[in-house]
Amino acid sequence: MPHTAGSVSRKGTLAPVDAPAVALLKRAGAIPLGVTNVPEQCMWIESHNHVYGMTRNPYDLDRISGGSSGGEGSILGGAGSVIGVGSDIGGSIRLPSFFCGVFGHKTTPGVVSNDLQLPPFTGREEEILSTGPMCRYAEDLLPVLKIMAGPNADKLSLDTKVDLKKLRFFTLPDCGGAPLTNPVSEELKQAQRKVVERLEADLGVKVEEVHFPELKHAYDMWFVCMNLPNDEGKGPTSFAKLLGEPGPPIWPFWELLKAAVGKSNHTLPAIIFAIMSKLTKPPFSVLKIKEKLQQDVVELLGSDGVLLYPTFTRVAPKHHHPLLMFNDLIYTAIFNVLALPVTQCPLGLNEEGLPLGLQVVAGPLQDHLTIQTALYLEKAFGGWTDPGAK
Repeated sequence: MPHTAGSVSRKGTLAPVDAPAVALLKRAGAIPLGVTNVPEQCMWIESHNHVYGMTRNPYDLDRISGGSSGGEGSILGGAGSVIGVGSDIGGSIRLPSFFCGVFGHKTTPGVVSNDLQLPPFTGREEEILSTGPMCRYAEDLLPVLKIMAGPNADKLSLDTKVDLKKLRFFTLPDCGGAPLTNPVSEELKQAQRKVVERLEADLGVKVEEVHFPELKHAYDMWFVCMNLPNDEGKGPTSFAKLLGEPGPPIWPFWELLKAAVGKSNHTLPAIIFAIMSKLTKPPFSVLKIKEKLQQDVVELLGSDGVLLYPTFTRVAPKHHHPLLMFNDLIYTAIFNVLALPVTQCPLGLNEEGLPLGLQVVAGPLQDHLTIQTALYLEKAFGGWTDPGAK
């Protein structure tokens, strides 16, 4: 199947072998329908490239489907398939699942193999990269994850029965005003409040509101973790080099000039990210803040805690608008930094017929808690809604 990562230089390239997660699914009887679209080199929240063009949202063709697994979100939300595979280094499973009204699960890192992904992970990226299932129905998350995890499935206690009434629930309304981040829309805040009210009414639990001032540094934490060297001291491959492969690295500023006159083979978000990566020095001083936040959140959640948190600051934006919302991805990216499992859950549609939703977070290796909560929320709020039935 095609293996381009949305890069013109790889047009016509076919994958020589299946990635481990795909091979396990095929061995279990899954039938691949095809490879779906991604942003260039899988590093943006809108799936658009100069190989296949723009992926559109099944609920409104003028809006984005998300990224990087945006094609997967679109085909699932549009009822073209039932299960899919995505990877997530900053929200690439959860954002498309949110925008397209389906379920997506970012696994605890290291459980599902990331091998043979394109682009390949370098530096310490594998510590924040997760491969996981995207599904139209919540009931498919657990069996698909169990297959994808292979011999590591036992680490997750996926067969453990969960009594939701015995869990501790927490809600976090926003990131606390992180710099250059848009406020969460009122309709998404209201959707989260409705979940809190329903949990308290149905389960008899008390949902506690929590706050973490360290979240103001979320973008810096993610950027640093994306740039950490591996144990041998080798840093990640530069984004300019990834964009140029199999040739030499691109010159981002030259590509920006070419893009201005429609002559570049690269998308504007990819060029901008290459420039930012080149000019911005990672603020490694935030690692201590990250360690404190990670310790506090893990301690809070333990083995029986679940946290509710917005997925993004608004429902699916119009095409190209995310260029003005770059830092808003911290709502998902922070949980890559914290290495926690997260399930994205749909919560019906807004007045415009666009999907609402939120993230459900648990402690390390407690993936079964977020998935069981997703099953409850699907029953309580209806889960996936057919775009044609709006």
